[in-house]
Amino acid sequence: MSNEGRGPAVVEGVLERITYANEESGYTVARVDTGRGAGDLLTVVGALLGAQPGESLRMEGRWGSHPQYGKQFTVDNYTTVLPATIQGIRRYLGSGLIKGIGPVFADRITQHFGLDTLDILEEAPARLIEVPGLGPKRTKNITAAWEEQKAIKEVMVFLQGVGVSTSIAVRIYKKYGDASISVVRNQPYRLAADVWGIGFLTADRIAQAVGIPHDSPDRVKAGLQYALSQSSDQGHCFLPEERLIADAVKLLQVDTGLVIECLGELAEDPEGVVREVVPGPEGTPVTAVYLIPFHRAELSLAGQLRRLLRTEEDRMPAFRDVAWDKALAWLADRTGASLAPEQEEAVRLALTRKVAVLTGGPGCGKSFTVRSIVELARAKRAKVVLAAPTGRAAKRLAELTGAEASTVHRLLELKPGGDAAYDRDRPLDADLIVVDEASMLDLLLANKLVKAVAPGAHLLLVGDVDQLPSVGAGEVLGDLLSPGSPVPAVRLTRIFRQAQQSGVVVNAHRINSGTPPQTQGLPDFFLFAEEETEDAARVAVDVAARRIPAKFGLDPRRDVQVLAPMHRGPAGAGALNGLLQQAITPARPDLPEKRFGGRVFRVGDKVTQIRNNYEKGANGVFNGTVGVVTALDAVEQRLTVRTDEDEEVPYDFDELDELAHAYAVTIHRSQGSEYPAVVIPVTMSAWMMLQRNLLYTAVTRARKLVVLVGSRRAIAQAVRTVSAGRRFTALAHRLTGDALV
Repeated sequence: MSNEGRGPAVVEGVLERITYANEESGYTVARVDTGRGAGDLLTVVGALLGAQPGESLRMEGRWGSHPQYGKQFTVDNYTTVLPATIQGIRRYLGSGLIKGIGPVFADRITQHFGLDTLDILEEAPARLIEVPGLGPKRTKNITAAWEEQKAIKEVMVFLQGVGVSTSIAVRIYKKYGDASISVVRNQPYRLAADVWGIGFLTADRIAQAVGIPHDSPDRVKAGLQYALSQSSDQGHCFLPEERLIADAVKLLQVDTGLVIECLGELAEDPEGVVREVVPGPEGTPVTAVYLIPFHRAELSLAGQLRRLLRTEEDRMPAFRDVAWDKALAWLADRTGASLAPEQEEAVRLALTRKVAVLTGGPGCGKSFTVRSIVELARAKRAKVVLAAPTGRAAKRLAELTGAEASTVHRLLELKPGGDAAYDRDRPLDADLIVVDEASMLDLLLANKLVKAVAPGAHLLLVGDVDQLPSVGAGEVLGDLLSPGSPVPAVRLTRIFRQAQQSGVVVNAHRINSGTPPQTQGLPDFFLFAEEETEDAARVAVDVAARRIPAKFGLDPRRDVQVLAPMHRGPAGAGALNGLLQQAITPARPDLPEKRFGGRVFRVGDKVTQIRNNYEKGANGVFNGTVGVVTALDAVEQRLTVRTDEDEEVPYDFDELDELAHAYAVTIHRSQGSEYPAVVIPVTMSAWMMLQRNLLYTAVTRARKLVVLVGSRRAIAQAVRTVSAGRRFTALAHRLTGDALV
């Protein structure tokens, strides 16, 4: 039914499918059956926030025409109309709208109750048990899902007016339940702190829509905390006060005096911020402003490290007066190779000092040194615990040492909310703790880890300090290696002969020393020169999905990883993921899929978790965990991922914004992982990101093969550009200075 014309019009119909939806704006392109028959579907575009396939809609808007797609209807707003025919009810219930009801049960329920079906669901849902095959458990689940759907609809109608996307509306409802509308109307800035995926900007838009003044102190304080939170996302533990004020004035478009006044109030609030004078990057004092968790963690980490270093206790006393010549001879006999002098120094340090750092580039023998330390410790019956920040790195550590290794998160048994089962009051039962890929440890995780080390136990941090620093805030490994640090360290510099045969290793060291990589005449390091960004993207996809698998027999999903300098742009990880999915896991009629926002998930997709979620899996699933989609159930509205730690993790469809495709990832996200082959698009469109440690990190992710795709000019720029400035962190000062617990 419709009234076509130039003015406002109304169209009613059943939403058949959504062909595109933008999670941010809520803009949707969909196909609607208006009941004209002959299989004719109408294209509708616009604000269809929250509408689900199978629903009957009453849409207000206007008619128009698209040069490519022809006649279409632009929706300004819509309401859901409950279907009135048995066929409509059956389709509505079987559309996947209500968890637990698929087409089969929709058919059985409507056969049993006919036109009264929706009234029964609404008023007497216990009667569902009359339907053959619907037991008490499923009946209870369906009743709960129907109630939740109704409640979410109510919240969505309200949120639609303030421009919030479906997935965020669902999260708001899950967080606040029946209080959702009240919180959104009266305390919108709470959303930024409480609900993952809502930042200050979304909360600010909602606040504006519900009438909160532009110069409200609540808005300014929330904006200051947002600016600090943004800076922590860029790796900073604090911001100098002057920079924070300037950032907040720019963000909020309010008077500087108001920002200074609100910052003062925040500094007096025990849950606000901390102000403290610390040495800045050039050594001159700056007034640092911290979010409380980062200030606490920095003080705590420095204090714990100093305590571990100072303690008289020793859980490995056998190494105090060991005959090193004999011990090293026994070791050489056991491993079949003797240690170089700098490796010997590292072994002694790890076994005699309570905290030590081992650093060095690829091919310099870090792995063999770690294996030697573990062998000697075990020979003296020491209890050795091995960990790494990622599942892949932990697996590699286990293969190297022949002992079990876990992720740091699993080792500490992190609980919902981020608290660890092991801490200062309940330390880990270990004499030696070895943590590999320590360049990835951010301030918060390093603090949790060091807290759990028992007095007298030995902690060895192993990593490559020339790689990118951690994704999270801080530069822990770099700070521990800074001049004057009390933490003893060994840097391995000699490349061993067998490693000199590897183009990957040799070029990694060339890049690190500021020399362009050699890209000709090597069996494991190639360059496909492409000046145009779009061409580089196309070739990178072809190389990863077809050429490498054909020439080297590698699996494009398991063994080949595309690493992009940035997420955005034609050769960014976002665009490449779409192209790689088409090439590796294309749509097939027999392959289940689920559209979520702008993404489509299919069985066989390579995916990655993009936030820490302590509620999922046995011990949480963490930012950067990679896996493959193994199952997709439209009735239960659930997708299952097998992670690289071999755990099957279920995701409800409304949690899919925690997953992104991982055929291509940014170089930052690849830290701590190692792949048989990597493909790296390096183009001038990413010139802001092109830095030496970025390219070095990407190249050192490869075990066997590196393929660069892009322009020589971009590669030269990356090699030439040393990362601008250190992060704002005062850990080095707290380790060496007197301002300590």
